[in-house]
Amino acid sequence: MRTPTRRAVLGAGITVAGSGLLAACATKRTSGDRYVSPDGKEVAAAEARRGTGPVRKAILTATPSRLDLGGGRTVPTWAYGDRLPGREIRVTAGDTLALTLANHLPEPTSVHWHGLALRNDMDGAPGVTQRPIKAGASFDYRFAVTHPGTYWLHPHSGVQQDRGLYAPLIVDDPKEPLAYDKEWVVVLDDWVDGVDGSTPDAVLAELARGMGDMSGMDHGSHGMPGMSHMSMTSATRSAGDGGGPSRMLMGATSALLGGDAGDVAYPYYLVNGRTPDDPETFTAKPGDRIRIRLLNAGGDTAFRVALGGHRMTVTHTDGWPVEHTETDSLLLGMGERYDVLVEAGDGVFPLTALAEGKQRTAMALLRTGGGEAPGADVRPRELDAAPPAAQRLKAARDVALPDRGPDRTITLRLTGSMAKYDWAVDGRKYTPEPSHAVRSGERVRLEFVNDTSMWHPMHLHGHTFALAGGGPRKDTVMVLPGKRVGVDFDADNPGLWMIHCHNVYHSESGMMTVLGYRN
Repeated sequence: MRTPTRRAVLGAGITVAGSGLLAACATKRTSGDRYVSPDGKEVAAAEARRGTGPVRKAILTATPSRLDLGGGRTVPTWAYGDRLPGREIRVTAGDTLALTLANHLPEPTSVHWHGLALRNDMDGAPGVTQRPIKAGASFDYRFAVTHPGTYWLHPHSGVQQDRGLYAPLIVDDPKEPLAYDKEWVVVLDDWVDGVDGSTPDAVLAELARGMGDMSGMDHGSHGMPGMSHMSMTSATRSAGDGGGPSRMLMGATSALLGGDAGDVAYPYYLVNGRTPDDPETFTAKPGDRIRIRLLNAGGDTAFRVALGGHRMTVTHTDGWPVEHTETDSLLLGMGERYDVLVEAGDGVFPLTALAEGKQRTAMALLRTGGGEAPGADVRPRELDAAPPAAQRLKAARDVALPDRGPDRTITLRLTGSMAKYDWAVDGRKYTPEPSHAVRSGERVRLEFVNDTSMWHPMHLHGHTFALAGGGPRKDTVMVLPGKRVGVDFDADNPGLWMIHCHNVYHSESGMMTVLGYRN
């Protein structure tokens, strides 16, 4: 029997009334003020200001599936259709997206449109902006898409995202300023579902018990010669949950991440749904200018990415343009996206994604000519170059947030530990009621203060923020252990919006909170 997550238990107790949206949240009071309802007039007015454009229709089906990860290796999982990642959804800025999600799963689900500033009642956060979509039911999402960029979609229900339920969402710019010959969408992932009986729910249940008995656990040595990752993790079974071998990861460290690299020992790491021993191959001609859209859809893994034999020019992060910056490698936390340009050489080149601190890699191939493909264990020298931190990038001049001091500062202390697995914000486990208030028109500063010994990729729904000092516009930022990161955003999209760690196991354990607009 599946153990319900904390979010499901909490969500079941929320009162739903009126139109079916969350009237309980709308009537929650702080200092005598009401919060804007997800379907309130303020939300409708903000959507009207976005305008209407051509309607692009799509259907998405969440369903149990059996997927081929390459080399005949198949796994039972849940996916959008029969492919991994799900089929790319592509629209143009100014369009209206009308998508129907049909839920063929055995439990409720939703779709969150990661990175989009959209109307609040379409954000896909069950218990906050909509009712969960019940098994056998469907839901019609409809909203204006205003800003071009690289985005993605995934559930916001339990740990479903760590199955196969994700897909890229590309919003084209009708006035595209970049010149390139080809485009390659690259989705990175860490994979556990369906391998030797494992499921993300069983992984969460094991982690929730805390460190406990450490004997037999994987202590991060699965990159050692002669000792395979699977042989390390298959030794110990997760007692009582029927969820396959232990997946708890101990001892994996990274200087780039400030210490502990992650919680979960994944058996596979994927690029576009393929393992490195049977990789996807992207073809081009020597000299082609290729736009690569990189997206980390993982649950617990940061990826360091390099294209062998090439330097990359960073053009965007999280959908927003930056001053062009050359680099050999990039580091992507969960939920982050980077767009880069490369000029293709002549031959066969590995696009390698190192699971940072976990010492294993995912890989795809760029082929522009003849020659033998590199093996799955290839490690391009470009991976050894230090990737630029997001704070070192600068927003492109035309999208830089106007200089202005904050009207309101909200300090969010990230708390918890691996030992107790009690991740939280301000020491409080997640509840769906708004905990932080803003008003429309304010410049808001979020101060993320990491009081834990692990790194956290923090994501704000419905907005983009700017890193300090003219830094890039983003919606997800890595906060390293013991560090403080301040970001600014303009409160211009009314409603109730989640702020959470994009490590799916940290968020489901409680590292989430809700920001609400006051009427």
